[in-house]
Amino acid sequence: MVFNALKKRVCEANLELVRCRLVIHTWGNVSGLDRERGVVAIKPSGVSYDDLTPDKIVLIELDSGTVADGSLRPSSDAPTHLALYRALPTIGGVCHTHSPKATAFAQSLRPLSCLGTTHADYFHGPVPITRELTDEEIADDYESNTGAVIAEMWKGREADALHVPAALVASHGPFTWGATPEQAVESAVVLEELAKMAIDTLSANPFTRPIPQTLLDKHFLRKHGPGAYYGQK
Repeated sequence: MVFNALKKRVCEANLELVRCRLVIHTWGNVSGLDRERGVVAIKPSGVSYDDLTPDKIVLIELDSGTVADGSLRPSSDAPTHLALYRALPTIGGVCHTHSPKATAFAQSLRPLSCLGTTHADYFHGPVPITRELTDEEIADDYESNTGAVIAEMWKGREADALHVPAALVASHGPFTWGATPEQAVESAVVLEELAKMAIDTLSANPFTRPIPQTLLDKHFLRKHGPGAYYGQK
């Protein structure tokens, strides 16, 4: 089948969440998009990671959200993933966890400021917190509206979404993304470590300020973009 490779990649990306200790039980999901064919592969709802295999990964149509292949129901967060794929044309993978430290920032309705160069190496600025959903948005099409409140923060600058490939959904938790499912997971792993560092930093000095923009730009741009020089050619 033409989508077997995508199913395998998405399955492995989901299992990486377990290996990196970002999820327990069934607390998370990763998806991957074949944008050319308009098909998203995503973890099935409520299936234990111990039982997850590529054949259980569900395929859904990007435009309609209907199941294209699979006997299981897709993740309940699938509409959030679809909303992000539709709004952000540069992404090809989405990840959602309830990793403890990043979720602590989401629950406290606080963005994750760039307090040091480790953060700047991966995110070109603070990881934003969404606005709170209205009662109407919660009652009607909650999961799609969760994606919409993330996407609205990128309105008018959608092409830059990979510069800060994460958002903290107010009172909920982190969503991350990337050009691929693997990169979406990497962003989730990095985000959790940065949240740990930030909590320790703010415990040591509650008045710590974000780093200067010049230093932020230097660290981000030396790893990303046309002038990057970090690593090997």
